[in-house]
Formats: sequence, C-alpha cells, structure tokens
Amino acid sequence: MTLKDWLLTAGLAVLAGPALADGELHIYTWGNYTNPTLIDRFEEAHGVRVTITDYDSSDTAIARIRQGGHGFDIVVPAAVVTPVWIEEGLLLETNPAEMENFIHVDERFRSPSFDPERRYTVPWLWGSTGVTVNTSAYDGDINTSAIFLDPPSELRGRVNVVPELADILFLAIRYVGGDWCTDDRDVLRATHQALLAAKEHWISIDYGSLDSMVGEDLLATVTWNGAALRMRAANPDLHYGYPREGYPLWMDSVAVLADASNVDNARLFMNFVMDPENAALITAFAGYANSITGSEAYLPEELLNAPEIIIPDDLVEAGELMLICDPAVMDLYARMWMEVMQ
Repeated sequence: MTLKDWLLTAGLAVLAGPALADGELHIYTWGNYTNPTLIDRFEEAHGVRVTITDYDSSDTAIARIRQGGHGFDIVVPAAVVTPVWIEEGLLLETNPAEMENFIHVDERFRSPSFDPERRYTVPWLWGSTGVTVNTSAYDGDINTSAIFLDPPSELRGRVNVVPELADILFLAIRYVGGDWCTDDRDVLRATHQALLAAKEHWISIDYGSLDSMVGEDLLATVTWNGAALRMRAANPDLHYGYPREGYPLWMDSVAVLADASNVDNARLFMNFVMDPENAALITAFAGYANSITGSEAYLPEELLNAPEIIIPDDLVEAGELMLICDPAVMDLYARMWMEVMQ
C-alpha cells in the first residue's frame, strides 16, 4: 500500500451528551505522544481519572504486557506489530465499528490489513520515517537514505540513527534496491554491508535526538516526521527528507488490553479519540496526521501546510505501509540488526 491510499484528512466535533463513568483508566503508550488537553477533556467529560505510562519501543511494550500484572487498560501498538498482539490474545475484541464516533473514520482506514474490519483498534496517528538534516551544514539532496547510509563529508561523525529495527532495515533494504520482507540473500548481504560500513560515520543510535539536533551537536538523524516538525519549529535550518529510494509509512492505533480492569472506561476513550475535535488535539500536539474526517477544521494553520505532513507529489509513490513480515524473515532481520547494534 502506498501513500496514495493514505490521505491526511481531519475533522472535529465535540461529543454530545457524554456518558459519565466513575473510576480510572490506565494508558500505556509512546512517550511524549499524548496531548494533556485531550486527557483533561476526557477526564472532565467522563469523570474518569487517567494515568499515562510511557514506553520507548514496541519490543518494550509487548514484553511488559506478556508478563502480566501490569495494570494497564489501553495500549497504542504500531501497525507493524499489531497482528502479533492480536494473535497472542493480548487485545480485547471491542468492535469499534459499533461505536458512535466510528462514522468519522475515513473509509480508507476502516479496515486496514493489520486489523481487518477494525475489530480491535481505532486510529490514533500515522506518519512516515525519514531523515532530518541541518541544511546550514549541508545543502545537497536530503531526500535520500544516503544521509545515514553513505553520509556526505559535511555530516560524517554527527549522524544519529533511531534504534528501531524495522524502520532502519526498511530504509536500508530499499536503499540497496530490495523490497521490504525480502529474504533474498544477496539483498540482505548488501543491506548488512551497507549498515556496517555506515555505522562508523554515526555518532549515536538513540531516540532522543531533538535537543541535539536543535543545538546542532547532531547534523542529521533518522527520525519520524512529527519529531522532525518539532525540530524545525525550534531551529528553521532543520528540514525533513523523504528518501526517494523508499521509506516506511506507519500507523499507531488505540486498543484495549485483554486483561484490562477498566474496560468500559477504555471503550469510552476509544470513542472519544474518534471525535474530530479530539483527533485534532492529538495531531496538533504530536505533529502527525490522523485519519478522522473533519479534524482539519480544528487544526492550526501551520499544520495544514507543514512539509513534514504534506509529502511532495514526486515522493508520494516512494512511501509504503510497513507491515510485519513472516516470522522466518523477521528472525533474519533481527539477527542482522543485533550485529549492527553490537
């Protein structure tokens, strides 16, 4: 699936006559990803006290839930791993299509391949993985994965890479001419060699690159488009590139955990985030696109035209929704990634 199937739409309307519920709701989600105003509105509308606990990777999240005894009600899994959550019985079948606000979900997002017919999840945000470059240090083409796989001399030694197996391997495999989920040994050998050769030019493999990019300790980083938008807001020399060799699109969704203690409140939250006005709050905070029609009416003007969200026409086709590969292929990728990370 290419970005042609993934259009930024939005719209917002407040919940009419909200149902009130007592108690608590415990959300387990990515760090710095939830608008406090959204939570305040939900608490006020439904009389529910919300707590949020952060995680920094999909592996961290699923490992903690597998252990049990976590006390969480809601999780926000990425599309690439959502089938694993479902197959392992970690999510509750909530049938969001029966919820009042499901009518606001854009038709393109109503039955995604990672959760057909939306039996378990509702949309949160979606976006892309690319590169951010300090264009005061480098004025060449930034729409390429060469920024981190064969860095120009101006950037070498000041490049960061996020420690995300799927995102980095997707970019690297496409850079050497392969397709995501390939098990072609020649492609994988070329990918492995490209990563090992590039690593000597990286200064870090870290999530927290925003401050270092803004302060210009780093000159380039692999990152997500919403983070790139926040970087540019703090330093106008920082620009986001969409690798023309191919880049992944991703989507995060809200799901209720199978062992949740506050299921009714979790369902209320799922319905709440599909309201257009609330979806706009989510986008405005994180800087990523949502899939709720009508939310654009509530978005800040700068987000409607942000280059980190509106992909250039000539780079649209290079985007592809990243889904999980067969277990045998993912095992190959994991072993390759472990060697790169050593």
